[in-house]
Amino acid sequence: MLNKFALTVAVLVTLLFVASCSSGNIEPLNERYDPRNWKKGSVITGKSESGVSLKDFINPSTPNGAIPINALLWRAALDTVSVMPLDSVDTFGGTIITEWYAHPDNANQRIKIAIFVVDQELRADAINVQTYLQERDATTSEWRDIGRDDGLSRRLEDLILTRAREIRASNILETN
Repeated sequence: MLNKFALTVAVLVTLLFVASCSSGNIEPLNERYDPRNWKKGSVITGKSESGVSLKDFINPSTPNGAIPINALLWRAALDTVSVMPLDSVDTFGGTIITEWYAHPDNANQRIKIAIFVVDQELRADAINVQTYLQERDATTSEWRDIGRDDGLSRRLEDLILTRAREIRASNILETN
């Protein structure tokens, strides 16, 4: 008898609890979930103002949301390192990083190249190349860092600038 009484009380308490959650003012589901009735603001933070827009990340001086780097330098840089596998490419940041690459003629040394296109103008200071070197240890066969090759970096910058000028010249010839 006590078990039936305890069960009945538990059911009544549960029903009262569930009934107290309702305000009695129930709106139809189709009106509640209609996007035209939604308030502007952030669902995550609950603030009345809207959140950050993608437009906030794009440079306001950049016309019509174009990429903030020189497209000719970008294409020339990709062309120049096209023989190497790419590790990371960031168009909006203007960054190209290759994977480690060992030339077939010298398998005991490898390079990694980081290219930074930093301006929208086709100028020599709009491109920065860093070349990192590693050498294989003869005894352990492990790779160890041996520094950067500034000479190769400058030659790659010159190659990229030359290729960008070639691309610009070919585009001018095609439009005439």
